[in-house]
Amino acid sequence: MTPDQLTQSMPFAVASGVAITSATAEEVRARLDWAPERCTLGGALHGGALITLADSAGAVSAFLNLPDGATGTSTLETKTNLFGSVRAGHVEAVARPLHVGRTTIVVQTDLFDAQGGRVAQTTQTQVVLLPR
Repeated sequence: MTPDQLTQSMPFAVASGVAITSATAEEVRARLDWAPERCTLGGALHGGALITLADSAGAVSAFLNLPDGATGTSTLETKTNLFGSVRAGHVEAVARPLHVGRTTIVVQTDLFDAQGGRVAQTTQTQVVLLPR
């Protein structure tokens, strides 16, 4: 699947403004532009918007690492540390698998502002879904 097809496969990500920009099993990159409707009262991107970006990139990473016979993944657990705010520009997500197993996939996603500064880090565990 192309990055655009991967983006389009996630309606909530599309509605939230997330775009997958490159995707391989080793690394997924995604982007979210700053926009006032995605912000808190103070003009910083809302933490939920950042987490949506990270979760979307992590989900694609897990999907691209599914073992043979699996039908999909679902988030079991996610933890995010927020380090800074984004008040302009964009945020880029870089997701890489930490563990690819037959029942779970663990992905770490780092979020960077337009200047390359780290603004958040998410670790998520995805369950591997098998046919019934």
